Amino acid sequence: MGFWSNIFGGGNEDAEPVAPVNLENAVRKSGRAEGRVQGVGFRFFVQSNAKAMGVTGWVKNMSDGSVTMELQGEADIVERLIAKIQRGNDWIKVTNFTSSDLSVVAGEDKFAIRY
Repeated sequence: MGFWSNIFGGGNEDAEPVAPVNLENAVRKSGRAEGRVQGVGFRFFVQSNAKAMGVTGWVKNMSDGSVTMELQGEADIVERLIAKIQRGNDWIKVTNFTSSDLSVVAGEDKFAIRY
């Protein structure tokens, strides 16, 4: 594991693409995190944990200080990832997290940081 992976947890930044999940069991959630979530490695934290858990999607900083994301994978795994995101770590403090259901994106095989 690299330096940032050791600090923020999760998988290797250079990991191979995640295998697409079985669409029959897949869910996709739109999420919005507020709190101390910018300038603390939050997007990397989400990405590395998503990759380690086999979740695809993306994460992006917003101009209002929040971070939005889309998470796709098996329902129980996506829920475990959301719980981990809400817990944060010593630097990341999520004070509010909202989510809603989206349609599954067929063929998605990566988790990206969007700019």
